Amino acid sequence: MGLLDGRCALVTGAGRGIGRAEALLLAAEGACVTVNDVDLSEAQAVVDEIHGAGGSARADDHDISTWTGAGAAVDAVVADGGRLDVLVNNAGILRDAMSFSIDEEQWADVIRVHLGGHAACSHFAGAHWRERSKAGEDVSGRIINTASESGLYGLVGQINYAAAKAGIASMTIVLARELAKYGVTVNAIAPRARTRMTETVLGALLPEEGAFDEWDPANIAPVVGWLASDSAADVTGQVFVVNGDKVHRMSGWHRTGRIANGGRAFTAAELAERATELFGEDSSGLPPMGFGE
Repeated sequence: MGLLDGRCALVTGAGRGIGRAEALLLAAEGACVTVNDVDLSEAQAVVDEIHGAGGSARADDHDISTWTGAGAAVDAVVADGGRLDVLVNNAGILRDAMSFSIDEEQWADVIRVHLGGHAACSHFAGAHWRERSKAGEDVSGRIINTASESGLYGLVGQINYAAAKAGIASMTIVLARELAKYGVTVNAIAPRARTRMTETVLGALLPEEGAFDEWDPANIAPVVGWLASDSAADVTGQVFVVNGDKVHRMSGWHRTGRIANGGRAFTAAELAERATELFGEDSSGLPPMGFGE
């Protein structure tokens, strides 16, 4: 018995890396998995791997960065399995550039694939679950988005990617609020793993033989499997940083300082005089980059 027996899942960008690992684990837990990737040969290779392990899967090459493609991908899952239960938004690309060097295409492509793809797939999945709920069905839908620490902390050289990933983190909370009454939970992961997008940075970080590989994409998949299952039915609107043997639950924007001016607006001079009250012991400069163990 698996955690996801009988459930129908769609994993985008699942031809390699984290998406592939997620698809393999969901299938191992009993789900029928649609492996989506614009490279159909890579998607089919993952499907063949799932079939070889006794699981159920099908390949799909719709471009989920377009609303037409995303709608077709969701429709294909429903046509094949009768319904959609789990959506894992994973597909993404990198076009790194400094803000003063980036061109319009680099900006638009990353926003379209990451932020647009998440929004489009979630739109059609949400509509599917809303329709089923309104028809009286007991729905248990799951969306697992893919954010990034770049979006949480603002990494240099990734203005497009960081903006998209920050948007996905916020989108996760909005979707969680909107879809809760239809029996749907929505969460996000911010994974640290060795993939095509990170191989220039992490490719050399290989473990010694027999040692735990903290950068293995397979380390990410169990968190997705848990969030996709009924055991996480009360978990929603959350963002988790996942790396190696660690899972960190993240908290969003929260107030760290406050000043008031007795019922009238501040002048600029008054703000300058009281700025130290607003910041207290905190720095008034850039926020910290990431967190420790």
